[in-house]
Amino acid sequence: MSSIYGSFDTLTPAQAAAWTPPPMAEGHRGRYLWTDAFGVLNLLTLGALTTRHALYAILAARLVTAVHDVLGRTRDGTRRLPGASDAHPLAGGLRIGKEVEEDDPGGDGDGQYHHYLTLWMFAPNRLSRATGERRHNDLAIELARAIHPKFVRDRDAVRPRMCWKMSVDLGRPLVRSEGNLDPIDGYHTWGGPDQVMLAREIDEHRRILETKWRRYASDDPLDLGMTLWTAHWFDGREQWATELSRRAAMCLRALREEEGYFDAPTRYRLAFRELGTCLGVRCLVAKLDGADGSAAAEKAHWEEFVEKVLATWASSVEGDPQLVPEKLQPITMVMFAAALFPGAFVKGFFGEEV
Repeated sequence: MSSIYGSFDTLTPAQAAAWTPPPMAEGHRGRYLWTDAFGVLNLLTLGALTTRHALYAILAARLVTAVHDVLGRTRDGTRRLPGASDAHPLAGGLRIGKEVEEDDPGGDGDGQYHHYLTLWMFAPNRLSRATGERRHNDLAIELARAIHPKFVRDRDAVRPRMCWKMSVDLGRPLVRSEGNLDPIDGYHTWGGPDQVMLAREIDEHRRILETKWRRYASDDPLDLGMTLWTAHWFDGREQWATELSRRAAMCLRALREEEGYFDAPTRYRLAFRELGTCLGVRCLVAKLDGADGSAAAEKAHWEEFVEKVLATWASSVEGDPQLVPEKLQPITMVMFAAALFPGAFVKGFFGEEV
């Protein structure tokens, strides 16, 4: 974390209150929504694991503000996104933080991703959970209300539809197809504690996911990891989550044992995608704590898998200099930290949760 956000662990609370997160090598104007969401959650984990939880909560809140001040504004930084104001900074959504313009011919320009936005909403929600300060979660709700009508269409239909990517101003879809996990991410993030104000939005996500989870299959390591993470919040309580966890684990076994994906040379692989796999598997393993028989064998299988993947990338990530390309170092480092100890990502980390 310090390699991305600087030396912050020796700051006093007063210094932390004035801390400005340094620009990262990744992202537009030094901020990238996915990476900084992991950054916030990792700071909360560090706070819970040390006696300096107040310090890390301040740092997490400062990072949240920095993201809102950069990615909640137009690319030139002169004004809030359409619909937003200083009083309601997230009423216009948040940009991804891609370095190139949204209409870049390469197709990987800036805009708004639903799955990045839901991950970001999770971060201030957990900040509220860790500190007891509702204002952070109120911003997450503000963001949800702002983006949902833009990403979801045919809202009164039996089966609403979603698009994957919107323009920076939320005025037009850039990718009309539906993300594999978008409705599941929305249901998880908005259906968690304190989200009763989003009842209609949650119901619409539920209606979409009910048509998708039975057909779930993936050979994408990051998709599988984030599926395991999302589903673990409802696993054992709701049928879709229990079955989705089973399917994701089955697909991951096939990717490992039948396709040999994780035995391929690392030059053909991306570290951060597999670190996302490890994060999800850690959540699966946590569910198996105290198990015996076949469940204990399954737990041992997945623990060995995580250790192997982390060992594969450790020399690339921890070396001096790093072997990870500069632009990928921030996302890789924050996800490496989360894969080592998921902490704030895990249900129950901050106490009993429904």
